Amino acid sequence: MNTTLLRKSALGIAGLAFAGGLAAGPMNHGAPGTAALDTKPVAVAVQADKPDTGKLIPHGTQGDQSRIDLTDEQTANVKAIIAATKKSGLDERAAVISIGTALQESKLENLGHLGDRNDHDSLGLFQQRPSSGWGTPEQITDPIYSTMAFQKGLKQVDGWQDMPLTEAAQTVQVSAYPDAYAQWEKQAADLVAEHWNS
Repeated sequence: MNTTLLRKSALGIAGLAFAGGLAAGPMNHGAPGTAALDTKPVAVAVQADKPDTGKLIPHGTQGDQSRIDLTDEQTANVKAIIAATKKSGLDERAAVISIGTALQESKLENLGHLGDRNDHDSLGLFQQRPSSGWGTPEQITDPIYSTMAFQKGLKQVDGWQDMPLTEAAQTVQVSAYPDAYAQWEKQAADLVAEHWNS
């Protein structure tokens, strides 16, 4: 056999063995006299993903969906609801239910007393009533307090995590229009997806 051909064959086999070893990953058997390879995992900075839509809307939306354009104040209230949800130790689904409820009750506006247009003594994002034990007017018009008060009620509802938004919200709010919350589920989920990790 030609020497040049034999040398090329030997180099080719060595190259395959080397490439195969790299493809299989570094091998470190700790044999004496060999340098140990550092095989510790490398920390990689990963941007937090948006919450999974299936987790935000586990039952899908019910009925026609409504949507409004938000002002800076309304967006700040969304962020306050999310912050309160995290402070309460609840997940993204609780934030969707809370934001959907506030969209229906106040269009995410922290409402004071509306005079003749007021529903009894209802105030704030969730239209909670001091006379019903939700807190003082000052507390109810604090977005963090009012959200945590709403979520305290939500936590007392058995199986709220598995309920459609409108059912969970209605159980806490006891509204005269129980199905009205459903129309805000998609926008509430979109807002949570946008702002949960911001």
